[in-house]
Amino acid sequence: KHLHTLAFNSNDLPPYRDITPKQLEILITQTIFQTTGLQGLSILMDDVDEFSASTVIAWLMYTRETLRRLFYNVRTSPNVNILEICGRQKLETLALAHNSITGVEPNFQRFPCLKSLSLSHVSISALDLSLLLTACPKLESLELVNLEIAMSDAQVTVELSCPTLKSIYVEAISLDKFMLEADSIERLHLRDCALELFELIGIGTLKYFKIDDVSVIHLDIGETIDNLEVVDVSNFTIIWPKFYQMISRSSKLRKLRLWDVAFDDEDEVVDLETIAVCFPRLKHLALSYELRDGVMHYGLQGSSNLENVMVLELGWTVINDLFSHWVEELLKRCPNLRKMIIFGSVSEVKSHEECQILANFTSSIVQLMRKYMNVEVHFEFE
Repeated sequence: KHLHTLAFNSNDLPPYRDITPKQLEILITQTIFQTTGLQGLSILMDDVDEFSASTVIAWLMYTRETLRRLFYNVRTSPNVNILEICGRQKLETLALAHNSITGVEPNFQRFPCLKSLSLSHVSISALDLSLLLTACPKLESLELVNLEIAMSDAQVTVELSCPTLKSIYVEAISLDKFMLEADSIERLHLRDCALELFELIGIGTLKYFKIDDVSVIHLDIGETIDNLEVVDVSNFTIIWPKFYQMISRSSKLRKLRLWDVAFDDEDEVVDLETIAVCFPRLKHLALSYELRDGVMHYGLQGSSNLENVMVLELGWTVINDLFSHWVEELLKRCPNLRKMIIFGSVSEVKSHEECQILANFTSSIVQLMRKYMNVEVHFEFE
């Protein structure tokens, strides 16, 4: 009677691997029907072929009036319309996976209390996705992972508007255009996406911006981004003057990460002077070392110190003897540093020369850290 949360996960059921989906349905049904007032229900059945739609509907109908959180990854035939069953109830969190959504009716399938929505491997049209957000007037967090966007014409365009949205995470999505209008947005994370255009329309509330392994031709996160505190860019080809113009006014920036970033123009070099002058409040700096045609990215020009930097992450993909010198110069520029993490890539087969470079680097770091006894040092190799 007092149980608030139930979770069924096929990955947690090794003793039941040999039982049929029908027997598993009975087990879940018997358990759910012994509860009253269930607030959280998680049914994640990755390893199960299919459940009976009528059985799953019975679970949802029995619990929907009290449910606050629903995590649902169940394959059924036919598909169960979660929106129709759980709409107009008290759900605050909804996570759907391996499901299809068609014909959204915002007036009837309304989620007046929903704050968090996650769609993973879900088939949905661009229009239905837009209507679904309209049906969630209090939505604050949105996750879109590997969506199958139904195409209505040659171009795949998604236009979303959500005035209450604070956080969005988008992963493994290919689109021509993705436009988001969100005046309360604070966190934006794009990962493993292929986009021709991504545009954020807002009033400058963005604090956290992360982009990882994304292909995008035109990126626009707005002109008023004075409140940015975290910028994390990795595995990305960047037009630095354009990107720098976007973030240069972010004087509140606390963390800057530029990792495995390829510059669109080979002559572009980002130097420490630029970083130090534009981001005076920076506390956490992460840079990956790259030397191309004798030119060092994140060069050591200028003399300005990074007075507030307390955590430094440095790494290489291809190491050479200049890396130790670069690390030493960065340490000099961070007088109040407390922690340094060095990331390295070590191939399985190494020549004698490569081994010697690694040995020289190790010796250099040992000597260097004797000067900086107050700095905590970690190494992470892959």
